[in-house]
Amino acid sequence: MVKCSGKSVLKGIAAGKLYLYRKKEFVLTQEKVGDPEAEIERFEEARQKACSQLDVLYEKAVKEAGEEQAMIFDVHRIMLDDGDYLDAIREEIRSTGVNAAYAVNVTGERFAQMFASMDDDYMKARSADVLDISRRVAGILAGAGEEGIVSDEPVILLADDLAPSETVQIDKSRILALVTREGSTNSHTAILARSMNIPALVQTDVELKEEYHGKPAVVDGFEGALYIEPQEDLLAGLLRRKEEADRARAELEMLKGLDNVTSDGRRIDVYANIGSVEDVDRALEADAGGIGLFRSEFIYLGRNDFPSEEEQFEIYREVLSRMGGKKVVIRTLDIGADKQADYFELPKEENPAMGYRAIRICLTRQEIFRTQLRAIWRASVYGTAAVMFPMIISVKEIRKIREIVEDVKRELAAEGIPFGNVETGIMVETPAAAVISDELAKEVEFFSIGTNDLTQYTLAIDRQNQRLESFYDAHHEAVLRLIGMTVKNAHAAGIWCGICGELGADTSLTETFLNMGVDELSVSPSSVLGVRKAVRDL
Repeated sequence: MVKCSGKSVLKGIAAGKLYLYRKKEFVLTQEKVGDPEAEIERFEEARQKACSQLDVLYEKAVKEAGEEQAMIFDVHRIMLDDGDYLDAIREEIRSTGVNAAYAVNVTGERFAQMFASMDDDYMKARSADVLDISRRVAGILAGAGEEGIVSDEPVILLADDLAPSETVQIDKSRILALVTREGSTNSHTAILARSMNIPALVQTDVELKEEYHGKPAVVDGFEGALYIEPQEDLLAGLLRRKEEADRARAELEMLKGLDNVTSDGRRIDVYANIGSVEDVDRALEADAGGIGLFRSEFIYLGRNDFPSEEEQFEIYREVLSRMGGKKVVIRTLDIGADKQADYFELPKEENPAMGYRAIRICLTRQEIFRTQLRAIWRASVYGTAAVMFPMIISVKEIRKIREIVEDVKRELAAEGIPFGNVETGIMVETPAAAVISDELAKEVEFFSIGTNDLTQYTLAIDRQNQRLESFYDAHHEAVLRLIGMTVKNAHAAGIWCGICGELGADTSLTETFLNMGVDELSVSPSSVLGVRKAVRDL
């Protein structure tokens, strides 16, 4: 028996045969070409084919993992349209007279090194993305086929690493678990694996030996371990634990339709976070009480221009209609930081997480903001709509927002366009907002605490910086005090207060939040029933 340790991406147990996954290899040689322009034309054809493949992968990922997780393929699509990248490839072909596949590979490595050398962790992560798209185009030029699994039965996939495109491309019905030597728990691949509900380990100290192919193995996502040719008693114990986990999931399903009330009568709303129309099905399937966070910025990502008022109206209308009267809280545009769209032409910043983003863009580029507000208010007649504004730090901002909202409502009324009563609130995700929450509460109808940003700003720690994982403490007393203060001030002003960040799904804090008086927890659809159970067990 061989035991290997890794970082767990998804808790769960899977048993089956190992499948050693090797990337489809192709011979990449440097060749001189007689007609560089004809070679550039070959490159353009390969690029278009790669774009078509990414469109297919995007649609597949939307169905299997939701639109938010599928956005990586839109990111790849945008990179394949990047002028600097394309010009560099064309210049490589023209100046050196080399074949297109070689030029794409050289340029991809050059750009990957550039991204990898940057200080910003988000930009560093783009290094793997540019290598992925370069490999795709070079593979098309070299005549390589698509990667996949050749097996008659589901397997535990063992690989050095998996690009997001590979994770989605592989037939999910043939995968029991993913195990990789590289990767991180915050990578796009890990996020996709969680969304697809596939147990996975990353950073696993396993050797990729050919002899492992086809061997029986067990992945223990609870302990972060891979056992190759496990002993019978160990296997039996892990399979019993798997049965227990399956029963626990089945028990959670029985909570559908029940209320979120503690044994002594304390009630709390449990809502779902979504990023697309497609995610509504997941929220309804999980029996969420409503939508506590609709991330509207995903409407703006993965495209070449601003979405029109009509496009946005149709999206909001469909979400509100499908939720059948349940509340839908729409967060206005939260672009910037790690969510970029080239057509916004945002300036490069040393610290984008604390820079020109979210409401700061909306208040200084009001044409964008007004278009979104008109779409939301028009759609509000189709359901129960609420809207909240991100990254608020002052009363002055709220009053300016209110002026714009009232102006938009007057415009719609003058045009004879009906609109409903939309509840308005703010996200409390900066220490400044938490500290003056007593003043802010007088200006709005609700608070929703964004614990992800609130934690990183309070601790002065970039939550995506892996080197700081040992310092990052989401349960830090300072963070919990700010949350408690915000809830207290909200109730003193007669408004409700919810949590829509990651801490909302942390069931070790559910009792703490109930004792604080939190009115609503909005979590990923897959966490709704787990939080409901935690509430009902108190």
